[in-house]
Amino acid sequence: MLNIADTLYDWCRAARPFALATVVQVSGSAPLPPGTALAVDADGTAVGSVSGGCVEGAVYELCTQVLADGGTPVLARFGYSDDDAFVVGLTCGGEIEVLVQRVEPASMPHLTGALEAVTLGRPAAMAHIVDGPEELLGRTLGVPGDGSAYDGTLGSENMDRAVAAQARALLRAGRTGLAEVGGDADTCPERLSVLVHTSAPRPRMLIFGAVDFAAALSQAGSLLGYRVTVCDARPVFATPTRFPHADEVVVDWPHRYLEHTEVDDRTAVCVLTHDAKFDIPLLRLALGLRVGYVGAMGSRRTHDHRLDLLREAGVPQSQLAFLHSPIGLDLGAHTPEETAVSIAAEIIAHANRATGLPLSRGTGPIHRRSTAGTAALGTETVPARV
Repeated sequence: MLNIADTLYDWCRAARPFALATVVQVSGSAPLPPGTALAVDADGTAVGSVSGGCVEGAVYELCTQVLADGGTPVLARFGYSDDDAFVVGLTCGGEIEVLVQRVEPASMPHLTGALEAVTLGRPAAMAHIVDGPEELLGRTLGVPGDGSAYDGTLGSENMDRAVAAQARALLRAGRTGLAEVGGDADTCPERLSVLVHTSAPRPRMLIFGAVDFAAALSQAGSLLGYRVTVCDARPVFATPTRFPHADEVVVDWPHRYLEHTEVDDRTAVCVLTHDAKFDIPLLRLALGLRVGYVGAMGSRRTHDHRLDLLREAGVPQSQLAFLHSPIGLDLGAHTPEETAVSIAAEIIAHANRATGLPLSRGTGPIHRRSTAGTAALGTETVPARV
């Protein structure tokens, strides 16, 4: 629905009811991805698209019907028809499933808030139940990108928490996608499919040091949905050919590049140079920024010496507490690829306030509610910056 956020926001502000048709599943060569929407208001005005033209007429008719009836949402599937591909089928040969529902803005103030955030360019997510019990179908939950509490309800507090956690994970990655929740007593007895609409740029992973470990980590970062930058002051090493998985390769002094580039509280800063002339000015700057993660490679001896140098450079202990060094989780990693997995695992654990311990050694639900204000790392709890 965020593809038509501007118009929907105007309609919501005017308390103008409308029918919303949302692509919830695609298969084959369907033209548009899940989350794409078409909306029709009471005057018959239509905005958006669900198929690039193939089935717009049929979906429009469904919208006007649902809007007039004010009844329950409708799930409709459109696929290729051998008999007449141009009537209600997709000529591309794919299939789409579309949820059509009536929206009453006056009863969904959280939708207005989420759409406002999107129109202002702020990160936000909207969780949307697209499959499950009839009485839950079409319900939504707004999840702001600033870390504040979710808005609205899907039916129960436990369900809201579980869905909000999924929405935040997708929002961090800047991806719209389906999440399966429920099917248990802790959240909801019924299994639900929730489409999480997100509006956020991809988070950044800044890797400093054009080394073999950086090549492996850039691939892992790309897999996790990060926009990866590799930076090194040495032009002979910092080349796109050596880092094909990076979105950009920059030749510059690390601290100078970091000083002038854009970061936010989802940014992961990974310092792999373990060379004091690069590390100290870079980490001194990074630890003073509002970023999600700062890690530095090196042995424990290197780490202790690095801390001494950072203290001498005036970095306060409150900032040093946020430094992940030696970088990564203890996986016994040796190769660049294993080390990249170790670092990526620590970044995931930190972002989700998780321990990084084996699940077999824990108790309680695997997907638990995050503790606000703290980040559990290993057996130690330290303040969270995000």
